[in-house]
Amino acid sequence: MQVYAFVGKTGTGKSYRAQKVASKYGIKYIIDDAILIKENKVVAGKSAKTEASKIASVKAAIFLNENRKNAMINAIKKENPDKILILGTSDEMVEKIVENLKLGKICKTIYIEDVATEREIKEARTSRVKDGKHVVPVPTFEIKKQFSGYFLDSLKIFDMFKKQESGEYEATSTEKTIIRPTYSYLGNYSIADNVINTIVSFVVSRVDGVTKVLRVNTHKYSYGMKLEIDIEIKYGKNIQNISSEVRNVAIYAIDYATGINLYGIDINIKSIQR
Repeated sequence: MQVYAFVGKTGTGKSYRAQKVASKYGIKYIIDDAILIKENKVVAGKSAKTEASKIASVKAAIFLNENRKNAMINAIKKENPDKILILGTSDEMVEKIVENLKLGKICKTIYIEDVATEREIKEARTSRVKDGKHVVPVPTFEIKKQFSGYFLDSLKIFDMFKKQESGEYEATSTEKTIIRPTYSYLGNYSIADNVINTIVSFVVSRVDGVTKVLRVNTHKYSYGMKLEIDIEIKYGKNIQNISSEVRNVAIYAIDYATGINLYGIDINIKSIQR
């Protein structure tokens, strides 16, 4: 297996450009912030950006934790890539990752200055310091469960010059995810249950056929949240249609307003208004 390293200081745009660098060298696998990525899919690992502090995040990213380390080693053995790209903030960091994961020697190191201009690096750094934004080089649906409750946004990158196997150039696009971890420069935040309940009650009460929202109950877990919604409906309305609409508006509202991973909704029809 050939091991490549992609090095750049924190916030200089490594994750943003990781897929492009990998494509240039024919690499399908990337390790970034303790996640193993194959092309646009998360194969193994949990992002170091989900840790509660920056120190814990660094420790996770270099696989000091035995469970993380062993799980990643096993995942790499299973995938058996011919090439892999390791992202890090310094030569020492990527060497430590390679050492801990027993990947052998680094055959080539690419630096952020090799693929980005001084202006682009400065803009990326400003975005990190000012807004606390981090980029994960996978689509939002691939990473959302790991970042339940974090601020996320998708970022589509259009590449008009990607060469296909036929030799022709085709317009293609890749998707990345922008997040703001809780330990970022803007500080910690939390979303109270009563805020979630109020959001859900408001949108559900506007569904045609719902006369009253009786109760909203939230059950929070490390990987997301489950909702219980008790409602009163108007006599003569189709219960299945109302339930489906309630579910849809609740899912959209929670996703849009909070970014929390919603993995279940129980809707209970408690009464009917004549």
